[in-house]
This record gives sequence, C-alpha cells and structure tokens, in this order.
Amino acid sequence: MEQLSAILDVLKLAEKLKFELRHSWLSNGRQESVAEHTWRMSLMAVLIEPLLDEKIDLSRLLKMIIIHDLVEAEAGDVSVLDQIRNPDVKKIKQQNEEKAISNIKEMLTSTNGQEIYDLFYEFEEKDTFEAKVANAIDKLEVQLQHNHADISTWEEIEYDLSFVIGKHVQFDDTFVVLKDLIEKQAEQKLEDAGLNVSEIRNRAIASFS
Repeated sequence: MEQLSAILDVLKLAEKLKFELRHSWLSNGRQESVAEHTWRMSLMAVLIEPLLDEKIDLSRLLKMIIIHDLVEAEAGDVSVLDQIRNPDVKKIKQQNEEKAISNIKEMLTSTNGQEIYDLFYEFEEKDTFEAKVANAIDKLEVQLQHNHADISTWEEIEYDLSFVIGKHVQFDDTFVVLKDLIEKQAEQKLEDAGLNVSEIRNRAIASFS
C-alpha cells in the first residue's frame, strides 16, 4: 500500500509534464509540452533500435528517455536558448534538476528510486551506448519538431542550431544518416523562407564548433 501510494505521488508530479511547455511549437501552431517531446523520443527509440550499429538494451534506453525530463515536473523546462545567452541559467537549471531527482529518489525509496536516480545521471554523463543514443534522439527530435513548426516560430539563433547536431551522432552510422536527413529538411525550410543557408551554416560552424 505504501509503495503504491508513493508511485501515485510521482505520477501526480509527472502529470505536470503534460502542461509544462517547451520552447518548441507544433505544426498546428500550439506550443509543445514536455510530455509530448518525451513520447516522440520514445517512439523514435523503438523505430530506430533495429538499425543501430550495436545491440542495445531497449528497455534500459526507454527508461532513460522517459526519466530524463521527469525532473522538469518540479524544476520546470529551461530553454537551451536561455542557457546559451546566460551561462548562469545553465548552472541554476542543473542545481534545480539535481534537487528534483533526489526528491524523486526519496519518494520512491522503497521501490526503484535508486534505479531512476542512476538512469538520470547515466543520461547526463553520456558514457554508455544507451546514453549516447538517448542524447542523440533528444537532439534530433528537437530539430525535427522545429522542422514541423512554422518558420515564424524560430528565433534567429535556431537557424544556426540546425547545423550543429553532428557532434551528437558521430558514434553511430544510422544516426549520422538520420541527422543528414533532418538537417536537409531544415535547410529546405530556411531556403523556402528566403534565407541564405550557406551563410547560416558557416556562421553556425564558426560559433558552435
């Protein structure tokens, strides 16, 4: 009874992810929630898993994906754009998320709180193959969602960020190809908007390499 009550408390906390909004927009003009981002990351993992260079523990990968943004139910979502503009924001985000995952671990101390805690930090450290896959999916899903959204929702810095995902995917051939396909979509979107893609690409490489 006590264990199930604790699980219900975590699920109540997690419900906030359904209305915690991200700095991404959907193709219908609505802002994206954290839960929606996590759901499509999970789907991407299931679809891509058979094509990866190495055999992967899909169960572990899915757990990591589902857990990695759970902390935002307490700490809130912080845009990567805000973190780029102000390094102090990134430090505060990290502190808040560390506090949040510790709280979740404590809530689930009699069940799998330690596992959830460890998986969160495995994702953050990006040392294991599963963690690298989760990170690559995270970055690619963000850009894919941008590609689906109207170009008017993009900030200028996001033009540049379309061309700097490569460093996150070099560990696996499938992800390199997928990155190229998603990048070409972004390139086409920018060209259709009358923007100079070569100039943007060169600026991005100079700024973020």
